[in-house]
Amino acid sequence: MAPPKGKTDVKAQAQKAAKQVKKGSLKKKVIKKRFSVVFHRPKTLVKARSPAYPRKSAPTLPRLDHFQILKFPLTTESAMKKIEDNNTLVFVVDARSNKKQIKDAVKKMYDIQCKKVNTMIRPDGQKKAYVRLTADYDALDVANKIGII
Repeated sequence: MAPPKGKTDVKAQAQKAAKQVKKGSLKKKVIKKRFSVVFHRPKTLVKARSPAYPRKSAPTLPRLDHFQILKFPLTTESAMKKIEDNNTLVFVVDARSNKKQIKDAVKKMYDIQCKKVNTMIRPDGQKKAYVRLTADYDALDVANKIGII
């Protein structure tokens, strides 16, 4: 008569476990060799931001547009002399603007080409710009068009 199936199965499992214990199921852990004394954190995945809502409700407008850069033209005697003799217009401009912005603003507002722009800070803190026009344009005509003269 054959032994009940459950008993042999249990016996086989016990023998298998004993064999495993003798063999040693726990292997010695291999330590990763380090060749540098400094630890550098490994680079991980960096995902692009995809916010749930925009942090600004509307994009900010540029602080200095061409209307803000040119405040007003100067109509002093020395400015008039510059218009007549040197083909130069004189403007009071925003103190934060630079020569390139002044040149672009004059071109945009009055449709004229500038040869060069000289700037100075007046003692009262305002910036004055001397805008020299190219030979194609006459400063007197432009001044009449603007309404200085």
